[in-house]
Amino acid sequence: MADFLTAHSITQPNKLAVVDDRPDGTVRQLSYSELNARANQLANVLLGMGVVPGDSKVVWCGQNSIGLVVMINAARKLGVTAVPLNYRLSDEEAAYVTDHCDATIVYVDAEFAPMFARIRDQLPKVQEYLVFDGDDGVPDGMTAIDPLMDAASTGEPEIPAAIEAGSTMIYTSGTTGKPKGALRRGTQGAAQSAALMAHIGYVPDDVYIPTGPLYHSGPGGFMAIALALGQTIVLQRKFKPEDWLRLVQKYRVTSTFSAPTPIRMICNLPDDVKAQYDVSSIKRMIANAAPWSFALKQMYLAYFPGDSLFEVYGSTELGVNCVLRPEDQLRKPGSCGKPSPMVEIKLFDDDGNEVTGTGPEHTGELFVKSPSVFADYYKQHDKFMADNKHGYQTVGDIAYRDDEGYIYICDRKKDMIISGGMNIYPAEIEASLEHHPDVLEVAVFGTPSEEWGETVHAVVVVREGGSMTADDVMAFAREHLASYKVPRSVTFMDELPKTGSGKVLKRELRAPFWAGRDSKV
Repeated sequence: MADFLTAHSITQPNKLAVVDDRPDGTVRQLSYSELNARANQLANVLLGMGVVPGDSKVVWCGQNSIGLVVMINAARKLGVTAVPLNYRLSDEEAAYVTDHCDATIVYVDAEFAPMFARIRDQLPKVQEYLVFDGDDGVPDGMTAIDPLMDAASTGEPEIPAAIEAGSTMIYTSGTTGKPKGALRRGTQGAAQSAALMAHIGYVPDDVYIPTGPLYHSGPGGFMAIALALGQTIVLQRKFKPEDWLRLVQKYRVTSTFSAPTPIRMICNLPDDVKAQYDVSSIKRMIANAAPWSFALKQMYLAYFPGDSLFEVYGSTELGVNCVLRPEDQLRKPGSCGKPSPMVEIKLFDDDGNEVTGTGPEHTGELFVKSPSVFADYYKQHDKFMADNKHGYQTVGDIAYRDDEGYIYICDRKKDMIISGGMNIYPAEIEASLEHHPDVLEVAVFGTPSEEWGETVHAVVVVREGGSMTADDVMAFAREHLASYKVPRSVTFMDELPKTGSGKVLKRELRAPFWAGRDSKV
């Protein structure tokens, strides 16, 4: 069966596939025939470098650009596993992910090539560093990929017929301190994705803008849907609220996916600024990555078309599990909707019994069974099985149903923080801070924030004879962690509250910050 990009290049060769329109006036765009040719050129270069279809792992890293879209399509055509790398990670975090996934190729935006130059001695498995958009040169020992692609064949790459479409592996923060690679097979969940497209109402004429970085499973995943349908993709290299409005108006954008923070920034622009832009083309705003507050939904609906707001609940591991449709946004405050097509949801209590009652007094851990649940944690199958119950999978969210079958996420069983749409696990931060010689022990958790949803807070116990300030804690964290994981506030205690067995009572620490709120997330 022909790859969908190949098919689009034949059926709609001149349709605009992707455009990268930057605030400085630089515009680069590719039609479907041009995108297919460019993806084939990259695929053929990779084959010449020894990439093995169906086996090799390729890390890609960079801000939103046509170069990333080309790689995503080339990897799928070759049947290799594409591993998106968050460019905001610290050097040691990036080194861990790249080495753990067994990548032999790194494909990186010239802006972030220096990071790999710093860590390459920690990456013995990587054979080639391919730098794109490197007009100003590339670091020594790395290869400028664009000239090689210019000289390569535009013909379809020759691979064995039995190879399935490329897989993806997105690394999620770890509950025990190290990220885990969530592996998703190439054709996994295709039928469910088609059902979801129909349920939301996507059409080939939609114009999609990913409101967020493509390494994130949401913006990237919904871009994959857009490409499969042959839509036009409008890229914004780095999010800026007014420039986002410019792009929506210029290209008559109809569809996007967004965490709450970017939309809050757009809605908070001065009225006279917003009045300059026409957003009436928006038909499908997918709210996700973190819960949208009811107040934010009201702000959105006051500016954008009233029938455009969908909310989905899901995760990198489990895919899209629930959909709250536009007609229910104000009728069901706090709900993330009903199960999406082909998804089964069950709630289990701590004893493993299914929760069948309705209302906030009948909560349970939410488990999912669907075709799009990820295949495994790479080289960490025990972690996958630990979250499995009766063939259903969980990411640790606590929920309840109402009497109409709508789902409400009210807490988390696992210590995860979602800040600005980014998943953060306190164990990573705690493990890093405990390396400081003056830190005896530390507990990290999320506190409520109107702007970011949650922010990272650390409670620190200083060793006897040691001395630390909040600034010291944050500075140390900044040396070892991505910026979004650094605590935004710090308090100190003489000792942390614990159970009789010595487990830190983190819920007790969190309680004062979340007092008076219906939901603890």
